Amino acid sequence: MPLHLIKLAVGCDSVKELKEWIAERMQAAKKKGLPQHHIHITRMVPKRDTEILAGGSLYWVIKGEIAAREKIIGIEPFRDKDGIGRCRIVMQPKVISVSPRPMRPFQGWRYLTDDSVPPDLGKAAAGSIAAMPEPMRRELRDLGLL
Repeated sequence: MPLHLIKLAVGCDSVKELKEWIAERMQAAKKKGLPQHHIHITRMVPKRDTEILAGGSLYWVIKGEIAAREKIIGIEPFRDKDGIGRCRIVMQPKVISVSPRPMRPFQGWRYLTDDSVPPDLGKAAAGSIAAMPEPMRRELRDLGLL
């Protein structure tokens, strides 16, 4: 059973914005001749990397909701130019919308077990939910309709 990570998408207001941001980074990487992977750098290295690399994803919390995920394909510890230990979380640059679920703020990343992850949204559902105005989607969620 894979293990997942969950992280706040700080400064991101929607899944659409996250997708656009990652697309921009992929274009910049392509121009530089770098691999087409989305890389997120974090301070702490996950100790349970074997479980994460067995099919885990990074779930993004956007505006207080678990909203999307990206499949993790690598975990690369390294030292930055100041000698501080860091970690590259390497992901496929494909953002998959998930059924929105409320999540309170936290710092850093957290482990998320496979039985705790929200289900992926189908293409039809993802488009309609993502197209909804944020306040309407939140109200529908609070009413138990999403």
